[in-house]
Amino acid sequence: MRRFYKLMLSGFGAGWLPLAPGTWGSAAAVLLAWPLALLLPGWWYAFALGALTVSFLWIGARGSALLEAEWGKDPSQTVIDEIVGMWIALLFIPLNWTWWLAAFLLFRFFDIFKPLGIRRLEKIGQGWGVMLDDVLAGIYANLVLQVALMQI
Repeated sequence: MRRFYKLMLSGFGAGWLPLAPGTWGSAAAVLLAWPLALLLPGWWYAFALGALTVSFLWIGARGSALLEAEWGKDPSQTVIDEIVGMWIALLFIPLNWTWWLAAFLLFRFFDIFKPLGIRRLEKIGQGWGVMLDDVLAGIYANLVLQVALMQI
């Protein structure tokens, strides 16, 4: 079971890539979401991405708590949190590379700088803090994009 959690927490290995593993994890999220968006129309895509997000959120919190003694608290190779946050940033965003790039850049901004209460969520224990700060970063990125979309 530990091997499963290591595979999932590392974003299927993306977290082991050199330099900026969080960025690699976010890119992996985009690469996983794009085919889903192409194959599943409208709400089916949102439902599938939502179900995956909830599943990964649970796996990430449980796995982070399980592996904390071995990997430490919020280790760099854990990128499942970036995957979840990036998927939230992409919800209801047009399937267009410029909008998805904007979602990627906004999510990375909020994830790295952690403004507006994001940093406080890191303090939640039992693996949830690792996940929830990225959830909020994804929500903020998505909100910015939704406002931008309303201006068009």
